[in-house]
Amino acid sequence: MRLALIVVAGVCTLSAQSGSECRKFALHGKRVEAQACFTRITRSASPAVRAEGFWGNREYDRASKEFSAAVKAEPKNADVRVRWGRLFLERFNAAEARQLFKEAIGIKSDHAGAYLGLALVAADSFEKQAVEAAVTALGFDPQLVEAQELLARLALEDSNPVKAAEEADKALKMSPEAIDAMAIHASIDLLANKPATAWFQKIAAVNPVYGKAYETAGDFLVLNRRYDEGIASFRKALELDPDLQTARSSLGVNLMRLGIEKEAREQLTTAYDAGYKNDRTVNSLRLIDSYKNFVTFKTPTTVVKLDRKEAELLRPYVEGELKRAMATFEKKYKVKLEVPVQVEVYPNHEDFAVRTMGMPGLGALGVTFGHVVAMDSPSGRPPGSFHWASTLWHELSHVYVLTATNHRVPRWFTEGMAVHEETAAAPDWGDRLDPEVLRVVKSGKLLPIAELDRGFIRPSYPSQVIVSYFQAGRICDFINQKWGYAKLLAMMHAFGESKPTPEVVRVQLGVEPEAFDKQFLAWLDKQVRPTIDGYDEWQKHMKVLAARGANKDEVIKEGKAAITIFPDFVEGTSAYEAVADAFESKGDKENARKQLQQYSEAGGRKPSTLMKLAQMETEAGAPKDAIRTFERLMFIYPMIEESHRKLGDLYLATGNKAGAVREFSAAVAAKPADEAGARFNLAKALYSAERKEEAKEQLLMSLEVAPGFKPAQRLLLELSR
Repeated sequence: MRLALIVVAGVCTLSAQSGSECRKFALHGKRVEAQACFTRITRSASPAVRAEGFWGNREYDRASKEFSAAVKAEPKNADVRVRWGRLFLERFNAAEARQLFKEAIGIKSDHAGAYLGLALVAADSFEKQAVEAAVTALGFDPQLVEAQELLARLALEDSNPVKAAEEADKALKMSPEAIDAMAIHASIDLLANKPATAWFQKIAAVNPVYGKAYETAGDFLVLNRRYDEGIASFRKALELDPDLQTARSSLGVNLMRLGIEKEAREQLTTAYDAGYKNDRTVNSLRLIDSYKNFVTFKTPTTVVKLDRKEAELLRPYVEGELKRAMATFEKKYKVKLEVPVQVEVYPNHEDFAVRTMGMPGLGALGVTFGHVVAMDSPSGRPPGSFHWASTLWHELSHVYVLTATNHRVPRWFTEGMAVHEETAAAPDWGDRLDPEVLRVVKSGKLLPIAELDRGFIRPSYPSQVIVSYFQAGRICDFINQKWGYAKLLAMMHAFGESKPTPEVVRVQLGVEPEAFDKQFLAWLDKQVRPTIDGYDEWQKHMKVLAARGANKDEVIKEGKAAITIFPDFVEGTSAYEAVADAFESKGDKENARKQLQQYSEAGGRKPSTLMKLAQMETEAGAPKDAIRTFERLMFIYPMIEESHRKLGDLYLATGNKAGAVREFSAAVAAKPADEAGARFNLAKALYSAERKEEAKEQLLMSLEVAPGFKPAQRLLLELSR
């Protein structure tokens, strides 16, 4: 989202003065006059002025060369550097832009335009420095309209429409033709479900072809997950200005997000061919090209897209959890989806990351666009680094909450509900309490509920997005515990009526937001206080565990003490594993197994550790426990052939024929070194399930790989009788 590059007031330089008349024509939508004006100044004797002309006529490379010449000619001219930086910013090179703005400040420390440039760079990345830099710019030039308009935009991004309107009004007092401020007002009305006709009419009175206003509205609608409305707004922008490639790219990206791939490709290609080649456009086209590597599986209610290399392996697990989650949420939310849910699973994390480009927050594992869910494949992340089933449930919760509210819900609530639903599905799902969250809780940096959205959009410290997910989830846990799940649903429906968070808390929970914050923090403190108070001691225990040479009894003692203080810590080499290893080295396998069971129950996800636990449980004659552990592993990292084979054996031994078929099928799909043996195992499972013809097929394929494989020969002979 970037405000128009029209500058009516601000830098007073030769290049700005010479280009200002041309930009006035552009401001009022007089394109022919503007083009003629820009063409005229390309013949100027000044390279800085020529640069403005070429820039205005969209000859960006020539403009950059002229700016380079201007800097060489006037190395102490800060204004030229600022204008060159703005060109770089417009043409997808934020790093060069930032450097030029900093150089300008080095020349002239109170350069308002340079600080505005830094604010725009930061704003494009949702950085908190955007507000600070814009305020600094206004301090040096109180009439810098564009900086004031930027503050309005930033306030609305932070879900503060009252402040956004105030900032926009300040811009309009500076200039009655501040059309980007008018666009903010129009966006505020649209987000509040009010007609914005009056504001768009005012904009049209200044510039009847100013498509950027509708693009701004589209950006805010998308930011608030109202994708269909955002797409409609981008279309309106292009009706007014077909050459507005920023809007065309956004249209293409959001069509892609909603699974409308044919038109998405067309719009993105048009933007690309017109020279709009920013990362999001280029990478989105590459992603669409990669869809040829995917296989699509459809049912009346679902669409699952998997990379063909792992489709056979993952399909039964993804479809199974998708079906289970949808049945659960349909009942809990009392919502029935009218369109199929589409789930896309990416083995290449960079492909998935394209889906989240230009969006605030992490979007690290999964993302939801209406009825479309995109997420990493378990193969796209280091083994055990994330829980794919928990991620799927998280994203599907978004689908239902967004549907129930018609996409009118604050970010904190939909994220909080999704985090809550993860651990509601299974206690060991979801992210664990970690040291960074503890540090923030201890320092008192949690945001008030009325401002919690800000923690997702523009974090003020590196871990604030992660902390905000934690806080939102715990808030929903607290409400569920104190007021009941029905209140969460009532809040959801109130948000669907576009009620603001303070009003929803006041009406639905019967407390003022400030009182709610106090109650929540007191509730949370009871949960985390023992860990906070014991954290320094916990670190000492962990240092002992990390030190080589500690005797086993000492490891057991220190490890158990560490677990008591911080039971949620299961990352790296956890205390659970250290204690289990110590017990095992003493020959105490029973206590070793118990420690690893505690590790699993606490949310530990390391595949090698879970495999070891399942083996211990099998050897201890506890097949049900081993099955439970293997099943949990499948929700974390189902890419290990051995785990499928061993779970298949356990299922066969305990009479779960369908489960055995699924697991041995997965073992085959995992492309094992012993393909003949894997297919023989699958044949046994199929035979036990009375699927003889399919069993024969697997035996024949087994023998095709290993003609002398006697177990397969014997079973085939038995089946042929």
